[in-house]
Amino acid sequence: MHAALIIPALNEAECLPSLFDAIPPDLFRWIIVADNGSTDGTATVALGRGAIVVSEPERGYGAASLAAIAALPEGAEIVVWMQADLSEDPREAVRLLAPIREGMADLVIGSRTMGGAEAGALLPHQEFGNWLACTLMRLFWGYRYTDLGAFRAVRRDCLERMAMRDRNYGWTVEMQIKALQMGLRVREVSVRYGRRVAGENKVSGNLRASAKAGLIILRTVFRAAWAGGGRPPGGNAVS
Repeated sequence: MHAALIIPALNEAECLPSLFDAIPPDLFRWIIVADNGSTDGTATVALGRGAIVVSEPERGYGAASLAAIAALPEGAEIVVWMQADLSEDPREAVRLLAPIREGMADLVIGSRTMGGAEAGALLPHQEFGNWLACTLMRLFWGYRYTDLGAFRAVRRDCLERMAMRDRNYGWTVEMQIKALQMGLRVREVSVRYGRRVAGENKVSGNLRASAKAGLIILRTVFRAAWAGGGRPPGGNAVS
């Protein structure tokens, strides 16, 4: 099953060379960088490394992700997301891909809390927000997630059925909720998580942005629950 990697990026020209150097050869057939309005040459760096580059000037992780999905080549059967700042280890993408390729899962989340995050990589308000969102999803949909981490893999056909809509910080939790509502096979695998190698964290390093992200995530959860998503049909989500 051919895999494509999506990297949403905003002013990550400094990080991208090291990231591309760390991606194992032949792991991904396509790499798509979604330039989310960068002013530092992010797109130029990505193009120089052979990536497909799409531009989405509307700021937002979901907006950038949707632009990248629209550019997915026809042959891409698995889609992987990771951040551009090297806080995640690209070599661990094999841990995300394996359960899907072995027919054991449709969505695989790389859990930072299971894998042991570097000291200071996950700030207290991030840990609390993760815990709260995961607790609410367990109450509403009966599945024990441990993280909302962006490092994840999903079958292309399942992704298309999800019809993702969020254009901002609610992207990851929307995907996880829809996977449960659809009765998809969900797994979490432990991944390492470190501090970003350069630059400023666009969300967790900014208290105002963090508060906004938390409110959007909670709104996404309650809106889905209010709409009557219910527990997964057939109960076939697995831990």
